Amino acid sequence: MKLANRLAAVKPSPTLSLNAKARALAAQGKDVLSFAAGEPDFDTPAHIKDAIKASLDAGFTKYTATGGIPELKAAIVEKLKRDNALSFAPEQVVVTVGGKQALYNAFQALLSPGDEVIIFSPYWVSYPDMVRLAHGVPVIVETRAETNWTPDPAALRRALTPRTKAVIFNSPSNPTGALIAREALAALAHELRDSEAVLITDDIYERLLYVPGPFVNVANAAPELADRTLVVNGFSKAFSMTGLRLGYAAGPKALIAGMQMIQDQSTSNAASVIQKGAVAALTGPTTAVDEMVKAFARRREAMTGGLNRIPGVSCRLPDGAFYCFPDVSGLLGKRYKGTVIDGSMKLSEILLDDFLLAAVPGAPFGAEGFIRLSFATSDANIEKGLARFADCAAQLS
Repeated sequence: MKLANRLAAVKPSPTLSLNAKARALAAQGKDVLSFAAGEPDFDTPAHIKDAIKASLDAGFTKYTATGGIPELKAAIVEKLKRDNALSFAPEQVVVTVGGKQALYNAFQALLSPGDEVIIFSPYWVSYPDMVRLAHGVPVIVETRAETNWTPDPAALRRALTPRTKAVIFNSPSNPTGALIAREALAALAHELRDSEAVLITDDIYERLLYVPGPFVNVANAAPELADRTLVVNGFSKAFSMTGLRLGYAAGPKALIAGMQMIQDQSTSNAASVIQKGAVAALTGPTTAVDEMVKAFARRREAMTGGLNRIPGVSCRLPDGAFYCFPDVSGLLGKRYKGTVIDGSMKLSEILLDDFLLAAVPGAPFGAEGFIRLSFATSDANIEKGLARFADCAAQLS
């Protein structure tokens, strides 16, 4: 069977592939430690689950409006005003099946064949492929660990062309955990003042911050460009609702209407009862979230410190999210059982196959020489996993 040409340029998600392989090994009885998953290891807060159960018991199981129930859209508008100092009307909000669908719908609504989207590397692996699926062209602008992965305004300026349709900001970042400071965001936005590009800010890790100061996105740093900024967020990370699949976007009316049109013909509405749970998430207590962030802050210290004690490995302390992104270039080129470790993919394969430690290679994120390790796992698992990584490094020659 011949499939559509658009699939030829799309690569399988390495995160999902590694998780599947790790689960398969675990199903065989192997003691696999997975540092690959991009999801909290905490349960969904009780008041959110209670709201979902109550909506089930009340029979709230029918179709809703594609763009979301009015109660949730109102809660999102209030959240964006309260937490982000951003003003939107309900018709400027669309509720989606996860934050990923919000981004996918945005590219489908924005891009015509050949339109360009600027993406800063390292990047979330899905950004380039979602652009390609919309027949767009990903334009990668590299950043460097030495500057805490902060994009260079001059590099952004050089990447801009008349075909630039959008620029993606992800801060805190997946995979690096780096935060782009307000001043840096303002400088980047300054380069976009004369373009017509849409600024897309992926704020999914907004609540997972470990540095002083409030969260700031590009719309806060450059309010003069807020009218062409799309804010994307969701409930997966901060509220540990990954499998419940709920996200949202807020932005220009025309773009939101186009995104909803795409959703009308794909999923229609997000699950009705999960929308009720999301209302509880945005309007209820934050105790569970605060406790989760405290635990992550402790774990990031433990994982970063442990990584830096492994010869050939160095790691910056992440500002947010729940990932460490260590530089493992000191291990590449060495041999393990006669095999040359020729890249991060090979190192990740050895770690999983022989040391039962799942880590995601940096190459698919646009950062060869690095790997991504999630500290969204227990303190005990972090200690055991670091020991296995150190054992692997010690066996290289």
